[in-house]
Amino acid sequence: MSSLNKGIEKVEVTLKWDPSPSGTPATDLDLIAATYPVDAPHGRPAYLVHFDSRAPDGTITLSRDSRTGQGLGTDEAMTLELDRLSDDYGRVVVGVAIQQNAGRKTFGEVANTGVRISEGRSVLASEDLAAVAASTAATVGEFFRDGSGAWKFRKAVRGFDADPAEFAALMGSC
Repeated sequence: MSSLNKGIEKVEVTLKWDPSPSGTPATDLDLIAATYPVDAPHGRPAYLVHFDSRAPDGTITLSRDSRTGQGLGTDEAMTLELDRLSDDYGRVVVGVAIQQNAGRKTFGEVANTGVRISEGRSVLASEDLAAVAASTAATVGEFFRDGSGAWKFRKAVRGFDADPAEFAALMGSC
């Protein structure tokens, strides 16, 4: 775990959900991280990490990307090495979006959703997305630099009615 002086250093975000019932189209949820520059923390993201990608500098990686929710435990996992992120960036927003390939689906229609944000053994947030059941995408948390440059975390569950591309453009607006 990081010291109080250093702030948060390295976190893992995991996502799980149950597969769709037999005979229905697969449900695909995706973790998305949007990184914002210090001088525009609520503007357009400098870059996104999603859909089996990584940050240009390797500090944010999506190491697991399920398209069905099948399997045991975690379906998607993302690592954020905030202590290695350039001083040019001051905010990282993490969210979840449902792919809408087979028609509109909300979190309330996806069984057993769960997002967990951890630093080592410390759980920073755990969310079942019930608070945003009518939404198709949601932010779940944000990391930001404080006045000393240390990374801090704020749980920020906010629902959106947007497809993944629209959500990526909107997720840092607040």
